[in-house]
Amino acid sequence: MFVDNVKMKLIAGKGGDGCTSFRREKYIPMGGPDGGSGGKGGDIIFKVEKGLKTLIDLKYHKIMKAKKGENGKGSNKHGKKANDIYISVPAGTTIFDDDTGLVLVDLTKEEQEYVVAKGGRGGRGNKAFATTQDPAPKYSELGEPGEIRYIRCELKVLADVGLVGMPSVGKSTILSQVSGANPKIAAYHFTTLSPNLGLVKLKDQRNFVLADLPGLIEGASKGVGLGTDFLRHTMRTRILAHVLDMAGTEGRNPWDDYQLIRDEMTSYSEKLIEKKEIIIANKSDQDGYSENLKEFKKRYPQVEVFEISAINNQGLEELMIHLADVLENIQEEDIYDENDYESTIIYKFQNEKPYTITKDNDIWILKGKEIEKLFLMTRWEEEDAQIRFARKLKGMGVENELEDLGAQRGDEVKILDYIFIFKE
Repeated sequence: MFVDNVKMKLIAGKGGDGCTSFRREKYIPMGGPDGGSGGKGGDIIFKVEKGLKTLIDLKYHKIMKAKKGENGKGSNKHGKKANDIYISVPAGTTIFDDDTGLVLVDLTKEEQEYVVAKGGRGGRGNKAFATTQDPAPKYSELGEPGEIRYIRCELKVLADVGLVGMPSVGKSTILSQVSGANPKIAAYHFTTLSPNLGLVKLKDQRNFVLADLPGLIEGASKGVGLGTDFLRHTMRTRILAHVLDMAGTEGRNPWDDYQLIRDEMTSYSEKLIEKKEIIIANKSDQDGYSENLKEFKKRYPQVEVFEISAINNQGLEELMIHLADVLENIQEEDIYDENDYESTIIYKFQNEKPYTITKDNDIWILKGKEIEKLFLMTRWEEEDAQIRFARKLKGMGVENELEDLGAQRGDEVKILDYIFIFKE
């Protein structure tokens, strides 16, 4: 089963909690703070694994959660870092942030890794907060929450040669004849609903990967039929081999089919038109072939045309040798141009202020990533931790801005799902 599009929820590990502890030994009544810090939460890392061809393993793991870091302990014992989770994917996997639609990473190289969801840092123990002004702090931090990210994994077939063309022109038959692949073959449209890959092995020991890509119809670039699924896979091939029913057995003109395919590719991406292409004129065993071939060459004299009969295995060996020769002189290319690659990558924009304040009825709503993180890492049962939280907010300018906006002492202020009273 070929799976090329999967959505997932990733929950990175929370950092371990810091410890509030003081050294207590006989004859040492004031040993000082010795609370250790928590360990870092586990990351969720995607890694390219050789040999994988599909995302089917991810289809059954829609939610991945990393473990929490170990809590700190007394006697300056720090918690252990949690193990990271590695998710294996095939080369050619692009990972999108599903909330924004922007690309996080394009995994194209063997063994390439990328941290998609970062584990939270461990909370600091009270030993870490000791200063000359406060040598015995009575508070520590909770661990930082891990990143929660909704992503979409999209696999674009990494093949050397892609067989493209209208439905039922013989692409699957060609693949079955020249490789060990066993694609479904039938006399109806859209037999191939997902890419089939086959390894072509030549007598001279050369080999390359051939992909039978789903057929397309007019309007594919706008999503008609298998549309953008088909066009997406063509982006990763080094050579595009246009398979045409040169005998016109489906009642269509081969030159019209060729032009339609070119038009749809142009609408999808100009980069597709720049790829090396050849024409495979199939069904040489059928009536009308010679006349149509002559007319096609007249209309498109600049393209290479190979005459074959896939069903009879005629002309395929010469065609495969030619493709191997061409591949030796074509460099592999990235899917994104250097000029526009950065525009596809997600950025973490920094606001001038790390928070926003709005009012809903009589409640002031305080939002901001840093404030919410500080809130979640505060031990509210420790009075000194509460004082530290209030001091931090004041240092960020929250108190002054609330007053400027008209907040009165005694008003309610909401952070996440918790409500506080605004007071001195």
